[in-house]
Amino acid sequence: MVICKESILLLHGIFRSKKHMRILESYLVNHGYEVININYPSLKHDLDTLASLIWKIVQERISENKKINFVGYSMGGLLARIIINKYKPENLGRVVLIGTPNKGSEIADLLKNNTFYKKFGGPAAQQLITDQSKFSDLFGKVDYEVGCIAGTLGIYPISSFLLKKKNDGRVSVESTKIKNMKDHISISSTHSYLPYSRKVHKNTLSFLQLGKF
Repeated sequence: MVICKESILLLHGIFRSKKHMRILESYLVNHGYEVININYPSLKHDLDTLASLIWKIVQERISENKKINFVGYSMGGLLARIIINKYKPENLGRVVLIGTPNKGSEIADLLKNNTFYKKFGGPAAQQLITDQSKFSDLFGKVDYEVGCIAGTLGIYPISSFLLKKKNDGRVSVESTKIKNMKDHISISSTHSYLPYSRKVHKNTLSFLQLGKF
């Protein structure tokens, strides 16, 4: 029997659900972690409200004596940062951000005034823009161990043209970087496929265990 000594809060991205993270969840469980993979209403609230809702659920499921790590995909990574900044969890472990637009998304800049995007993306989608000056206090200072994973397979012609720099079709590699991060790695994958990638799985585990990719 594998004894789970550490927990992981696994957070999906906008327009997604916990189903998108299940393969990564299984991989981490098989390597001895207790994984909390939850759904949250990504299209209904702003980032701060979502973080509060998530933390309320998670508090009922974590053990006080267990180290808690965070693995966030896309917008889920931003929510991980807000939760850590706002609630300062005890026994905080390491944090892996997968395809997370830490510096915002140029795609969000383009779509922010689009009627369909505004209607169905919800308040949080409006906060994914590259002008993060209004939201910087939400994320706080990175004074914990963070590893960032970027995708580089931008196969969507229009979005890749708009992003111009190396990207995964949704988020540029540059945007995944964050001040004071401990490590960064780029992997040949589209944005949507990142949670399924074996290389992402192995590198996520490596950072959680060793603090490096």
